[in-house]
Amino acid sequence: MVTSKGSPALRWGLAVVLVVVVGALAWGAFGGGRAPEQAQQPTAAQQQDDEVTTMLKSLQRRQPDDPFAMGRTDAPVVMIMYEDYRCPFCSKFTSDVKPELIERYVDTGVLRLEWRDFPIFGEESVAVAKAARAAARQGLFWEFHNAAYARGNGGDKPSFPEETIQELAREVGVPDIAKFNADRDDPAIVQEIQTDAFEGQSLGVSSTPSFIINTQPVLGAQPLDQFIAVIEAERAKA
Repeated sequence: MVTSKGSPALRWGLAVVLVVVVGALAWGAFGGGRAPEQAQQPTAAQQQDDEVTTMLKSLQRRQPDDPFAMGRTDAPVVMIMYEDYRCPFCSKFTSDVKPELIERYVDTGVLRLEWRDFPIFGEESVAVAKAARAAARQGLFWEFHNAAYARGNGGDKPSFPEETIQELAREVGVPDIAKFNADRDDPAIVQEIQTDAFEGQSLGVSSTPSFIINTQPVLGAQPLDQFIAVIEAERAKA
């Protein structure tokens, strides 16, 4: 995976958030209630919940004209997606679930999708992530993104050698191939990938795909109904 030293304070803060969130989910999943000492301190518990909510929502970038996002900047629900182009489960999500979410929620202004690079399957994962960002500089991120994931629809982990990356660029109609190839080696693109990867690592993400829907984690290429349930619940809170 791409790594980055980052800020120790940020790493510690997000690690604390992860512990709190995972602990709360595990306790709830097994039918637990609050411990007696927690029940006696509802104000402190609520404050902790509010801090977790604020921290996780601060991950939402909501940048206008962000080439790596889709949907209204003021959408009530934001889904952050940590993915690797070589991940077959990410490919399954892209082909089977994402189009439905776009039609139901992105196109109607309810949901915003925000992409994060999380390359965990070696050098080829990083290479295709760099290529997708180079395509984004020519307005073709999602086209390249979808074409790359189409290579994994058979359920196997796809390979992205140099010739495949060039094929994908031609397939999606990248107009300036020379610029595309030069941009792939731009240190700024490498830094952007590292920033995304560090964000995921700091949260404890260890597999792809992983999602945060407002403040709710969803792990893996879950069925459409599960995404709908979480999105509707977060929509109702907004």
